[in-house]
Amino acid sequence: MKKIKLAVVPGDGIGVEVVPHALKVLDTIAEMHGGLSFEYEHFDYGCDYYLKHGDMMAEDGMDRLGQSDSVFLGAVGDASKVPDHISLWGLLLKIRREFELEINVRPAKVFKGIQSPLRNPKGFDLIVVRENSEGEYSSVGGRMYQGDNEIAIQNNVFSKRATKQAMEHAFRLAQSRRRHVTSATKSNGIFHSMPFWDEVFKETAAEYEGINTVSQHIDALAATFVTHPERYDVIVASNLFGDVLTDIGAGIMGSIGIAPSANLNLNGKHPSMFEPVHGSAPDIVGKSIANPIGQIWTAKLLLDHHGEEEMGRLLLDTMEQVTADGFLTPDVGGDKQTDEVVDALIRQLKAKV
Repeated sequence: MKKIKLAVVPGDGIGVEVVPHALKVLDTIAEMHGGLSFEYEHFDYGCDYYLKHGDMMAEDGMDRLGQSDSVFLGAVGDASKVPDHISLWGLLLKIRREFELEINVRPAKVFKGIQSPLRNPKGFDLIVVRENSEGEYSSVGGRMYQGDNEIAIQNNVFSKRATKQAMEHAFRLAQSRRRHVTSATKSNGIFHSMPFWDEVFKETAAEYEGINTVSQHIDALAATFVTHPERYDVIVASNLFGDVLTDIGAGIMGSIGIAPSANLNLNGKHPSMFEPVHGSAPDIVGKSIANPIGQIWTAKLLLDHHGEEEMGRLLLDTMEQVTADGFLTPDVGGDKQTDEVVDALIRQLKAKV
């Protein structure tokens, strides 16, 4: 029996609502598999925890999370209770940094039954691989002086190791897909880091025969994401560029509520973390209308990561069958509640045994 130990952190807002539903789906998958089981350890880390204890997690929180095979996160943040810079740096970004989650993977595709805002989405199916540890989000820089003389300096940091690692992951993904990798760059405007990025991309591409490549400036790439997303297979991007592109990807799918992500540790020293893109959505908390697809699609990425690609494909296909049958929450034009979508999904999964 293969056992996957998950550290479950529902976190804040709708994370508390959708995570239990996703765990029910994972348990259903395990029952169908026969040789797979999940062991859950639940952690109440988040903004409510901060209000009680003055920290977003326990003092030994990272050690305890690190004993798992993967972290399954719901959402982080509630600005009405705790400032965002405290909640994010105290939980989400702390996990990303200390567990060396240097790769962020976010797929986007035309999802059956969900209307894309694009007039003709042309069946797009793409994956963005985002360098997740440095680049434009490096905490290097500072501020000095006051008044009209005040200045702020933010340094972008690009190491060859992390840059090449992200690109290699993108190429490996492309080998099992449509064998095309696009590099997001801006070497016509950013003088040092982006020419460096281009050089490493060219060097990496030479190591992967049979993969077609193109480098595209981020402004044109963002526009083409909207006008012709079907052109893309795998895109590799820096921390900031990948952040922007993945939100566009969620938008053209029809809702950020269905978008998943995986934060991957590649050196084997720490667990990877899986979280939906949608955040805590405080405006719909308690209304039972949160879209569970983002969290469940995230569970599919978790299955893939642990070598259960067949079950992952089955889960994604069943999700699309359910949405195509009209089980949609209000964010994607439906009138179903969270549990109605999940119950339909579980029924469809069990029907395939």
